[in-house]
Amino acid sequence: MGTGADKKDFYDVRTVDGYNLPLITAPQRVFGVCNATGCVSDLNTGCPKELQVVDGDNGGVGVVRCRSACETFGLDQYCYSGEFANPTTCRPSYCSIIFKTTCLRAYSYAFDDGTNTFTCKAFDYTIIFCPSLASRNIHLQPFF
Repeated sequence: MGTGADKKDFYDVRTVDGYNLPLITAPQRVFGVCNATGCVSDLNTGCPKELQVVDGDNGGVGVVRCRSACETFGLDQYCYSGEFANPTTCRPSYCSIIFKTTCLRAYSYAFDDGTNTFTCKAFDYTIIFCPSLASRNIHLQPFF
């Protein structure tokens, strides 16, 4: 989160560096119209095998985190570096497409600014980890 010259906050929820649990970020006491954002789906259940981090205490059966392709493979095209450090050559990877398909309002790759960075004049923000169905309905309607 950051603040611009016009005193608006810039905020997003990112899956660029991986994913481990659902969350919602919702502006509170706002001036004007502001959007909540987040990812309320459990990406761990659909995480590609090569990105999975499993729970060692559970015999390795439970996925506890879905790593990014950058962390897993360390290649420029997944880390958005080198020749891929600009919006012309940097395209979403298959991993970021999986994240984007499941979490439409989450920032899924390095240049995903157009649809997933939000601005708002707000006094406060509520961040809800592992939101209940009721919390999702209150904070995300009609946005998701």
